[in-house]
Amino acid sequence: MPVAPNQGSTGGGDAVTLTGSHFTGTTAVRYGSRPATSFVVVSDTTSNSITPSGHGAVPVSVTTAGGTGIIGTFFYLPPPSFRIEPPPAGPLGGGNTLIFTGLGLFTTSEVSFGTETAAFTVDSDGQLTVTVPAAASAGPVAVTVTTRGGVASGVTYTYLDPPAVTVVTLDSGPVDGGNLVVITGTALSYATAVTFDGAPAISFRVASDTEIDAVVPAGALGPADVSVTTLGGTTTATDAYTYLGLFAVLGGASVTNTGPSIVTGDLGISPGASIDGFPPGTVNGTVHIADAAAADGQADLVATYNAAVAQTPDTGIAGDLGGLTLLPGVYNSAAAIGITGTLTLDAQGDRNAEWVFQIGSALTTATASNVLLINGATARNVIWAIATSATLGTDSDFAGRVLAQTTITVTTGATVDGQVLAIDGSVILDTDTITRPW
Repeated sequence: MPVAPNQGSTGGGDAVTLTGSHFTGTTAVRYGSRPATSFVVVSDTTSNSITPSGHGAVPVSVTTAGGTGIIGTFFYLPPPSFRIEPPPAGPLGGGNTLIFTGLGLFTTSEVSFGTETAAFTVDSDGQLTVTVPAAASAGPVAVTVTTRGGVASGVTYTYLDPPAVTVVTLDSGPVDGGNLVVITGTALSYATAVTFDGAPAISFRVASDTEIDAVVPAGALGPADVSVTTLGGTTTATDAYTYLGLFAVLGGASVTNTGPSIVTGDLGISPGASIDGFPPGTVNGTVHIADAAAADGQADLVATYNAAVAQTPDTGIAGDLGGLTLLPGVYNSAAAIGITGTLTLDAQGDRNAEWVFQIGSALTTATASNVLLINGATARNVIWAIATSATLGTDSDFAGRVLAQTTITVTTGATVDGQVLAIDGSVILDTDTITRPW
């Protein structure tokens, strides 16, 4: 090729080798009407020159004492331009594929991410397929594309740390989903998927780099892994969320009611089949009599009870808990426990705070007694694991999930923010209000 290379930048500055004859004594080299920025005669057949600025296709001429001759044509290429698709961000390890679209990309010789060069394929003058190189640290880097027409810059790519999930708040909810939770962590921007035990969230919104708000899908009873995928990678928080049953009232032998009790949540019996007193009682939910749902509920009840009593106690308790303020923890009593007056459970601002009460005998609450939840405490996170029976006093105001081995008696006018679930015995209601806390 007499002009090599025969393409270059409109801004000039490209080194070009001319091949021909009779170059000795050259007095001028021109690109179109413009003189070369500089030239050197290497031999009678070779001359090196630096292009001036220019535009389009121009003739290259050499002038000697013997005259002027056209050696060939040089093509001035416009400077390239490009943008990145999809979003310009990805993992530290690189390896992901990006599409660069733009103009003047056909003669691309190098693609750089900061100081790292990338592998690429020229698809057309308007497109490159680029494999992102790895980076040493997270953060934005400048991306440049070098062609014979010049260097395109002004585009930024962001290397992302892998995401991490710290906590899900609230960390439990109903098996039928539909509730909103807040996922807190790090590097959560550019999230592309949120799943609960592999099921995609109904919807999610990235509130910030440290927060995602997600609507939980339906799931199976028990703990579930929560996974977040971003352009920086995927993280899984094992057992970060727990699917809870739909029962507000569940008996093993029978469920009986007197008066206009109101149950919000499902009501069930298993393995027994006797439910009496609805009406006059009202169930804002589904009634399950010795069916598969009730059997599943009993299995979950037994598993939850066993898990609760298996925990290592933090503190021993005895006698009457009225008048106490208790912080989150596992509390154990080998004997019966009572509540007279008010028992206060203080979450200290942690909405996932949990209390487990392991009671080796019975639980009895006095007339007009109260379990008060403060500073973010929730009834769903309070478990009363009772080895025998529970009796909730007249006009008392109780909170938590009552899991009893035998009978639960909710006396006249009591209100329960929680569940009353009997494994082997009966649940007895009398003009009460039971509300499942999720």
